Amino acid sequence: MTNSSYDSDAALFGNRFAVQDTPSRTFPEGGMTAVDAYRLVAEDLVIEGDPARNLATFVTTWMEPDAQRLIAENLHRNFIDHAEYPRTAEIEQRCIRMLADLFHAPGETTGARTQGSSEAIMLGALSLKWNWRTRQQAAGRPTTSPNLVFGGDVHVVWEKFCRYFDVEPRIVPLRPDKYTIGPEDVEPFLDENTIGVAAVLGTTFTGHRDDVVGINDLLVRVRDERDMDIPLHVDGASGGFVWPFLYPDSPWDFRLEQVRSINASGHKFGLVYPGVGWLIFREKADLAPDLVFRENYLGKTDETFTLNFSTGSSMVLAQYYNFVRFGRAGYRYKLQNMQHNAHRLADQLEEMGRFEVIGRDHEQLPLVAFRLAGEAPYDEFDIAWQLSAERGWMVPAYTMPPDAQEVTIMRALVKETFSQEHVDTLARDIAEACATLDAKGGAHPSERAKMVVGPGH
Repeated sequence: MTNSSYDSDAALFGNRFAVQDTPSRTFPEGGMTAVDAYRLVAEDLVIEGDPARNLATFVTTWMEPDAQRLIAENLHRNFIDHAEYPRTAEIEQRCIRMLADLFHAPGETTGARTQGSSEAIMLGALSLKWNWRTRQQAAGRPTTSPNLVFGGDVHVVWEKFCRYFDVEPRIVPLRPDKYTIGPEDVEPFLDENTIGVAAVLGTTFTGHRDDVVGINDLLVRVRDERDMDIPLHVDGASGGFVWPFLYPDSPWDFRLEQVRSINASGHKFGLVYPGVGWLIFREKADLAPDLVFRENYLGKTDETFTLNFSTGSSMVLAQYYNFVRFGRAGYRYKLQNMQHNAHRLADQLEEMGRFEVIGRDHEQLPLVAFRLAGEAPYDEFDIAWQLSAERGWMVPAYTMPPDAQEVTIMRALVKETFSQEHVDTLARDIAEACATLDAKGGAHPSERAKMVVGPGH
């Protein structure tokens, strides 16, 4: 068959890349039809992991059809161009005001939409550093040795910030029986060069929160007794959209006086596709003014407070859609369903007699963190490998940060689309995976190494 006849047959009957190499190394000389391009990409993704079985990711994997339509209709709008798209800018401000209300801001405040919590944390921590420098200069003290205090239970972005922006990281170690931090852990690390303390609301490791109230009370005492006004930033990447609805009476936000800024990921429990995040300040004075830039080359004078610039409008609009679509009642309903199914999975794991469920009696994200409870001829990595290789589940196994690195944990995240039937199926598959491993022993180390993954974000 000649190339020309093959190409004509492929155009008529199927996909020419069924028996041809796909472009992968050099920039193509010519193009292809839209149908071929679509099939090339779509069929490549057929062998991708199934988001419904990915219990590692916190990121939203489903939105309502009307939200998807709104996203598709606005992919072409550049969010940063406020002169041309002033309604999008207004919708961003509505979201910021609604989140400030949700987080109990005491008065007029400000904030920013970001690509996700990583950018929000970078911006929030930069403001901590700039404000600390201003306080140091006013007191006649040096500004050369800033440090930031946070626990080993944080997202890696906190260490990235310290490395990128020349701040000493003071990392509070964990313990084998304590996977969050409190005031007694933080106090030894504080001094006049501390730009702030970061506390986590819903860790990626076990889903619990740091003792935000205790750390706030410590910082109030340090301010009053030692004349060191050290602000508290709450990393609510996951928990910022959970605690207001599952634990509304639990104070962690601007109800605590030293909490000066909060970040939250809209694309996690804010139930929006990636990527959108939010940074909310307690009041306008908490945003260092030198970090705000004014420019007019997009048509009018505008203020920007971002690390990124051009980005799509769609996810901001999708976030606002969710806020007005669900309201407090809708978010509460969805989160309570997730929590119900997480408790159901925890019950079934405990009934197996093989696992210890970690901290289920404490405030927690809708997930189950668990580990083997006794001796077995295999470990948690073997179970994760068995679930993935033979049953298609992505349930991560990982070691905890120092000084709890000898502890290995598995974690199953329960999201909106993870139904009660899915819970029961997963529990049966875990039991069968353990039975298989009982019979054959653990996986070969080279196979198990493929499954050594971090806690997922």
